[in-house]
Amino acid sequence: MTDVRIGQNTQVTLHFALHLEDGNTVDSTFDKAPATFKVGDGNLLPGFENALFGLKAGDKRDLSVPPENAFGQPNPQNLQIMPRSQFQDMELAEGLLVIFNDAANAELPGIVKALDDQQVTVDFNHPLAGKTLRFEVQIIDVQAL
Repeated sequence: MTDVRIGQNTQVTLHFALHLEDGNTVDSTFDKAPATFKVGDGNLLPGFENALFGLKAGDKRDLSVPPENAFGQPNPQNLQIMPRSQFQDMELAEGLLVIFNDAANAELPGIVKALDDQQVTVDFNHPLAGKTLRFEVQIIDVQAL
């Protein structure tokens, strides 16, 4: 093991788990191959990367990441009310994930929050927006680039 610490111009191999405050696990590599990323490559949100700065191979941490450093706060403008007629032939229910294509033809997922005979409210916020996450990490290797 080296004493290289996580920071700019490093490549990191780690196991991680993201947990909600209620203890539910959102994602984890502990039961599969570890993840490898270069700091700043976009694979981890900057708030998660920054929480790792200064750690080295062999370190284990349980970090709390507030919404501002994770997926942000929900934006009320991301709640869209649409005519029910836009959902022809769809069996709608609250909590259903629906996929739309934006102007660039990229997929835009949303969750049905409310519906009636006339309209459907779809939430396009990230499902983890507004949530404090527990970021459990085990650093396996850190390499200077």
